[in-house]
Amino acid sequence: MAFIELENVTKTFHAGDEDYPAVRGVSLGIGSGEFVAVMGPSGSGKSTLLSLIGGLSHASAGIVSVDGIDLGALGPNRLSDFRREYLGFVFQSFYLVPYLNAVENVMLPLTIQPGMNGKARDSALEALRKVGLDAKAHRLPSQLSGGEQERVAIARAIVNRPPVILADEPTGNLDTRTGDHVLDMLQELHREGRTIVMVTHNGENAKRAGRTIEIRDGQVAG
Repeated sequence: MAFIELENVTKTFHAGDEDYPAVRGVSLGIGSGEFVAVMGPSGSGKSTLLSLIGGLSHASAGIVSVDGIDLGALGPNRLSDFRREYLGFVFQSFYLVPYLNAVENVMLPLTIQPGMNGKARDSALEALRKVGLDAKAHRLPSQLSGGEQERVAIARAIVNRPPVILADEPTGNLDTRTGDHVLDMLQELHREGRTIVMVTHNGENAKRAGRTIEIRDGQVAG
């Protein structure tokens, strides 16, 4: 059994009387420690696929499992625990809280863990050191460049040391040089043993991964 597994998964969105299938009968497996790129044109369903793996959206049909855990069988509290334990998210929009500084933003996934309050700041500072931003730990997002904000987002994604990183167009708002640096960091996390699933429309970015899955019209192509 693959570490991440989708079995005949469908996701349909409803708008009024219309149904819009974003993912259609997808079956695939991703092994522990793989770096996989998910490619496809806009509207192909690749971001929906990532949200299903991350438990941010429930499948309309089929089974999504991570490490043998059926995400569809989890209640809201257990699903929240699962995401905190297993997943780090990196998005194209950084989703940093504007009135919190860098270290406070990175602390967010830790503050709700029992017994972590005293250690959260140290862990957040260590994550910022890992992405080369410890010197700017007390700056607000508005005082950071786009690339620096993305690095804060990566630090936030790895602060709880999750085995899986889900990245949705992580270089989409960055210039080429800064985007390359972000991809370097994802590759380094992969070398450390994390499973990386990265959605991208950029073929050059996909070459950084060990395998590419192409999505077209909600289905795996080929």
